[in-house]
Amino acid sequence: MPKFKPHSGMKKRVKITGRGKILSEPAGKRHLLEVKSSKRTRRLSGNVELGQSETRKVNKLLGR
Repeated sequence: MPKFKPHSGMKKRVKITGRGKILSEPAGKRHLLEVKSSKRTRRLSGNVELGQSETRKVNKLLGR
């Protein structure tokens, strides 16, 4: 019987809190930052909790 291997790319992109919530960096903070205002890039900094539909997909990839 083959063993399940969690998605190694997803492990690097998300963080799981002690209570099981999934945190990720918001989209839009990787490139073309000169175009975006400082207010917008500050708002995009930090981590955000994923929504319910995304959480289901991530949990499936991580084998949770």
